[in-house]
Amino acid sequence: MSDHHAPGGRFRNPWPVGREAGGSGWDVLKWVWERLRTERAPDPAPGAVPRAEPGLAVPRVPAESGELRVTWVGHATFLVQVPGVTVLTDPVFGRRASPVRWAGPTRFSPPGVALDQLPAVDAVLVSHDHYDHLDSWTVERLRDRYGPELAWFTPLGYARWFARRRVERVVELDWWDSAELETPAGRARVRCLPARHWTRRRVRDTRRRLWGSWALRGGGRGVYFGGDSGYSPGFAEIGAHEAPFDVALLPIGAYEPRWFMKSSHMNPEEAAQACRDVGAREMIGMHWGTFRLTDEDPLEPPVRARRAWSALGLPKEALHVPALGETLCF
Repeated sequence: MSDHHAPGGRFRNPWPVGREAGGSGWDVLKWVWERLRTERAPDPAPGAVPRAEPGLAVPRVPAESGELRVTWVGHATFLVQVPGVTVLTDPVFGRRASPVRWAGPTRFSPPGVALDQLPAVDAVLVSHDHYDHLDSWTVERLRDRYGPELAWFTPLGYARWFARRRVERVVELDWWDSAELETPAGRARVRCLPARHWTRRRVRDTRRRLWGSWALRGGGRGVYFGGDSGYSPGFAEIGAHEAPFDVALLPIGAYEPRWFMKSSHMNPEEAAQACRDVGAREMIGMHWGTFRLTDEDPLEPPVRARRAWSALGLPKEALHVPALGETLCF
């Protein structure tokens, strides 16, 4: 059995950590107490997170074009268009990242692309089950819009959750497993890859579903989607097996306080190193500027990411921190 499989059907991170991702109840209470005693930067003013007009390929990027388009919808949600195939990552179009519709972290800005403005979508990649990455409201609306043909690729343990929402075309993959995706216009391969994180939607569900990151390859293009992860040797292992990628979509936000977040969330400096580790030529920063989940200034991640990128001596033009709705073409 792989190192990430734990007794009792649960999962674990195979790399040693000081504090295991997920934390204990006492850690959560300590964090809450710190928050009460420490002044935090305010939420961004309206318009502080820039917006742009999307440049979506409709209905898809032509199979023979060789073009790759990546559009940031917000947080960890991207519309990724490789030749002939269109994929959504961790789709969250709801107003809140929460188990309920009336409370919890609220979006600073509407999604960069409205759900009803999406072009043809062939598949969804889900990295893990936290509410800012897997939203029931969004799942049900994508189901209603695209029907049973929409494929959902997940790590292990998600099929029953989706079945309760009348979504049946779910492909569960363990780390390092691959699957093919065929569309009327092209084909792609997806591969579930390691991440250092955790899962839980209810207390008794802790680590009963696997978490992961993804490689997407189609039409000669390669994209790495990091989902949500602390920095770990897993990135170098991914690079050894999967490099190169045209671009890596990596989280640069939700990292403070470090004593609590380090095991499950990278800071911008670690994200820049992770991009090098996986063997991506360019990087897109994500997981910032959408919901207030942790304690750093919500507008700080891009500033630190650019500084970290420069410190590694990497080309300035190879780092992208897109505006909401912005489409990057490769």
